[in-house]
Amino acid sequence: MSEDIHGYETPGCAYCPSTVRACRQGEGEKRGPAYCPSKVDPEGIAGAWEPYRDEFTLRVAHVSAVVESEGYCKWTRVEEICQFAKKMGFTKVGIAMCISFVDLARVFSAILESHGFEVTSIACKNGGVPKENIGVKDEEKIRPGNFEAMCNPVSQAELLNRAGCELDVIMGLCVGHDSLFIRHAKGLVTNLVVKDRVLAHNPVGALHLADSYFRRVWGPNKPEKLPSKPARSKSKAKARDPA
Repeated sequence: MSEDIHGYETPGCAYCPSTVRACRQGEGEKRGPAYCPSKVDPEGIAGAWEPYRDEFTLRVAHVSAVVESEGYCKWTRVEEICQFAKKMGFTKVGIAMCISFVDLARVFSAILESHGFEVTSIACKNGGVPKENIGVKDEEKIRPGNFEAMCNPVSQAELLNRAGCELDVIMGLCVGHDSLFIRHAKGLVTNLVVKDRVLAHNPVGALHLADSYFRRVWGPNKPEKLPSKPARSKSKAKARDPA
């Protein structure tokens, strides 16, 4: 491509045109736009191969690809999780759920058990620890003046670790709480449900309707039309244009 490659320090795959997406054909270096990872940071891509030397990491990558292929547009997410765990040879699966998903977690747990897995499930409010213990003020509660138990994702992770769970499945943990759970879990982690209380747990709906019903998602610098390219790095822009 003749596009100027200067000015991009990090990749911007979100802006790759549907007519390009050259990585699918292994042609990123040849046909990728200026912000393609193959052009912006080829060293990073090359270095990322080192972890695949680990036998377990390589096995996870291989099994994931096989599950994707065998179940492509045929298996639900629930089925994919079951098949992935089976092909990995796992026997113990953990469920880390929001307490509002307990009823659905019961169904999922029963499905896993029907496939022969040993299941441990932990709700977010386990321990009943008051929010005050993490510095939450009364006026910061959902319902001020009442007892509110904190979401306890670190405890969820620790309890599933202690149970020896090899694969942990998240069901609707809050933003940030899911991050803490992933950080502290020792087993592999995947998502079954991503919480969105407004959109019936279908957060992508806000993106589909970002210019209509959910235009409030935009910040104060909303562009007149969706940009076709990522913003250039300020540091490089200054280097090219001292003025």
